Amino acid sequence: MSALIKLRHMPVMQRCLWNHINKVTRTISTSKKNSETATAACETKPQDKNWVSYGFDYENKEDDTSAHHASYFFTITLCLVFGGFAWAYAPDVSLRDWAQREAFLELRRREKAGLPPVDPNYVDPKKVKLPSDEELNGVEIII
Repeated sequence: MSALIKLRHMPVMQRCLWNHINKVTRTISTSKKNSETATAACETKPQDKNWVSYGFDYENKEDDTSAHHASYFFTITLCLVFGGFAWAYAPDVSLRDWAQREAFLELRRREKAGLPPVDPNYVDPKKVKLPSDEELNGVEIII
């Protein structure tokens, strides 16, 4: 990112050199305006009094906003685009697709064998030990 900002400052260096060369040669107007006043041939832009820098350039508002927009465009766009791409095409870490495929294979196997899709006696009832009515002592059972 800093390389982009340095490359962006290259025209600034050229402008500074050009302005320095132009400031060496000054022109004096010979027209009769308001007595004899000398005017320089340099352009000055009015500075915005309420301008607060984004932190990229404290001297020039245009360079500061350009660097701000460029850096946020590249970081946000690249993060969202490549981050979204990586998220969309990442492998299935929770193995949800694998579990669904296994369930379909098991259902097909049970259908071919003539068994119901889900066995009501999934656990052998002889292995399950339930409390008797006397042990429950009138506790309400909610199913």
